[in-house]
Amino acid sequence: MSEPIEDVLNSLVEVLADEEHDRWSRWQRFLHDRAERQPDGGLLLPPDLVARWERQIITRYADLSEAEKESDRAQVRRYLPLIVAALRDRTP
Repeated sequence: MSEPIEDVLNSLVEVLADEEHDRWSRWQRFLHDRAERQPDGGLLLPPDLVARWERQIITRYADLSEAEKESDRAQVRRYLPLIVAALRDRTP
């Protein structure tokens, strides 16, 4: 008997959460590498990066540049093998 799709998806939560944490960690490393450490331990971001990210925050995906869309697609592609593996591993 095949495992219900809901069970497969529920089992993916931890796998996807682990991948999401890795994604978040890479982003934080990227962000921190571009910031200037302050004497109090805070980080100061360059104004050009702040402006770019604020523009991206308020921009709908459909209105992003093709390069920005591709950056988002690349992040999504990291999740697809995990989903495919979970669906393939379903008991027939």
